[in-house]
Amino acid sequence: MSWINGVLDTLSDLPTPVVLLAAAAFSTAESGLGVGIVVPGETVVLVLGAAMDSPVALVSLFLVVGVANSAGDHIGYLLGRRYGQRLRDIYPGRLISPANWDRAMEALQRYGAWAVFLTRLLPIVRTLTPATAGMAKVPYPRFLPASLAGAYMWSALYVFAGALAGASVERIETVIGNTGTVILVVLVVLALVVFTRRRRRAEAVASSTAPLVRRSAVPAHGDESSADCEPQTGGERS
Repeated sequence: MSWINGVLDTLSDLPTPVVLLAAAAFSTAESGLGVGIVVPGETVVLVLGAAMDSPVALVSLFLVVGVANSAGDHIGYLLGRRYGQRLRDIYPGRLISPANWDRAMEALQRYGAWAVFLTRLLPIVRTLTPATAGMAKVPYPRFLPASLAGAYMWSALYVFAGALAGASVERIETVIGNTGTVILVVLVVLALVVFTRRRRRAEAVASSTAPLVRRSAVPAHGDESSADCEPQTGGERS
């Protein structure tokens, strides 16, 4: 795994502010509305966690990633408060299937503001729950602690997992050697391909079976009107 050590050594040689800035950018995008579906924020944070060469740098990464991840939540929350249910029909909300929007709203109905924390590790839904909290006009004093708790749970998971992985690289290298490294990389790539194909297939099925009539409000708060979901009463005159 000498090539992995080379990558980690290169990252370790970068100025710490540059590393933290990159971590902040990817962490914000990872939880940002819509963007988090395609941005590999977890992978970047894992790699940067493995590259940290001191406890101070590691703790700094943990703190920065947590704040940045919560900042991504705030983007969705503010957009939800600004546009309400219309957010589902405009960019970037329209890029997401109605089924996933409904899952996020159901989580909010069931758990309230803490759905932002509880859905943190659920693909796609984690980027939508803050937006639905904004749509439902969840009070900010309730949203903020849930967002910070979820963000720092996510940060701890990936930053310290990366640190543990980085500490294990040399030990793994001595056990499996270069040939074993190639085999391991191939197996990981195949597993990722299979996982991605299955997830896309599941999302396609969910989209095709999504209800045609969308919910116009979240019952728990009931602040949104359904005017934009009502059919037009006028027709074309011949």
